[in-house]
Amino acid sequence: MLSARAVIVAAALAAGGAQAGEGTLPDVELNAPIVCLACIDYAEHLRQAGFTVRVARHPEADMPAIKRRLKVPEDFEAVPTAVVDGYFIEGHVPAQDIKLLLEKRPAALGLAVPGLPLGAPGREVSTPTCETGCTVLEKESGGTRVRREAYNTFLVLPEGGSRVWWRH
Repeated sequence: MLSARAVIVAAALAAGGAQAGEGTLPDVELNAPIVCLACIDYAEHLRQAGFTVRVARHPEADMPAIKRRLKVPEDFEAVPTAVVDGYFIEGHVPAQDIKLLLEKRPAALGLAVPGLPLGAPGREVSTPTCETGCTVLEKESGGTRVRREAYNTFLVLPEGGSRVWWRH
């Protein structure tokens, strides 16, 4: 049996898919450092989900000014900063989280995935997920490394607070 949240997400994804075919998803303006391959991969993730993405490349010195202008709290900063329909999207936020935000339209500044968690869109390494949803350790010469780590997408509220929007 599916949880209520799973049913809501499935409905949001189905609605998002229909919107993508009709071209009704709002454009995403993605601000990224001049050289960032993960940001290029993230933009492609958003495009594959039906968004039209415009990538604006900025020197790293410009990125803090963009984040301040959009009121991204320092604790939630990541590398790319996007804007979609009045919301900021900080970091590698999955497209389905953005679609749910656009469907629900909560009073918020935006969504954030702080840092650069492995497994987030654009940050996949080999296989982005394992079949059981686990964190996978790969053996390297003399040790192991995490291939995918658990992370949260946060909803950043206007008064400065936040809450978990989705767990990945």
